[in-house]
Amino acid sequence: MTKQPIEKASKTRPRTAKPGEHTLKEILSQPRIWSDTDAKLRETKLLERYADLFSPRSPWLFVGCGSSYYLSRLIAALWTKHFYIPATGVPASELLFAPEETLRRLGAEQIVLMSRSGETTEVLRAAELLQKHKTVQTLGVTCNPQSPLEPLCTHSFKLTWADEKSTVMTRSFTAILLAFQRLGLQFIGDDQFSAALDQLPQRGQAWLDFHAKKIRDFAAKKKFADCVFLGQGAHYWLAQEAGLKVTEMSSSYAQVYHSMEFRHGPRSIAGPNTLITLFVSDAAQEEETLLAEELKQLGAGVCVIVNRATPRLRKNSDLLIELALEGPEFARYAVSAIPAHLMGTAIGLRKGLNPDAPKNLTRAVVLGSNGSSPSKRRGA
Repeated sequence: MTKQPIEKASKTRPRTAKPGEHTLKEILSQPRIWSDTDAKLRETKLLERYADLFSPRSPWLFVGCGSSYYLSRLIAALWTKHFYIPATGVPASELLFAPEETLRRLGAEQIVLMSRSGETTEVLRAAELLQKHKTVQTLGVTCNPQSPLEPLCTHSFKLTWADEKSTVMTRSFTAILLAFQRLGLQFIGDDQFSAALDQLPQRGQAWLDFHAKKIRDFAAKKKFADCVFLGQGAHYWLAQEAGLKVTEMSSSYAQVYHSMEFRHGPRSIAGPNTLITLFVSDAAQEEETLLAEELKQLGAGVCVIVNRATPRLRKNSDLLIELALEGPEFARYAVSAIPAHLMGTAIGLRKGLNPDAPKNLTRAVVLGSNGSSPSKRRGA
């Protein structure tokens, strides 16, 4: 009888993700995540609950670090502009170093503490500090289902479905933004804005399908030594976040200014080695068009993000990113954030880096007990 050879059990190794694979997948998933966010908010009725617990008449303070700080400032700017809700944002460190001054100056007793990981040390310390103020209500916002931030806050808001595997915030940024836009609408009941947000996942998907490759190809092929991002009003905070995204994902140097402030000194860096991205707002479009023309004449690379481009903007743009979305500007901010996600990923890959795990960064800044240098890096 012939012995059959004994087959060795095959050991299947898990496939190693390609550089930037998780980041790109998460960027492209954003319209679906927006739809999921809308569905979860309706299902849980969280917005109705928060609208009962908090007031649109009393001042709000948003607190965060890194992307969460820029997100805080963007939400506060939108609430103030569109809803007349008194709101502002500060980095968690500012609250920690000058708590009484900050709270007294702002008069806020409704405080939102943002940390995607729910583990950012400065945000946790701010939450602990605020527990001593008995008149203050806090809302902890995170994507972590079980974070140390939750028990430190009066209330919690967990967007677990929007979390990322990659280090850098992309879809969680826009999902939280849309959730707080919805909360603002819960206070004032604006049907026009609500309808525009209802249509955003579908329209955002169509826009992304059409533009994603063009943006990535441009950033992958064009080499610039410096990146500059410009924006006015609420768009300034989108510009800040865009600068951070490109810096994080590609270890590139990025600067950010209010659009018209670029003329007052910073324009000296404009030239063939500089890519200047301009977030064009409805209110300042005429002046920002003139600025784009000036920058082009100085020889700079010009990227324009605008809802609908005029012939002059088309002529003076090396990369034109048209949103072409119907409805109010209020419903365009989440889409406007995506080009920087795609640019940062493409530049990082061109430089041989891995945008999923940028150099010197991890998902949370966790400090030592004495405030020493972080054992982890990135305050999301």
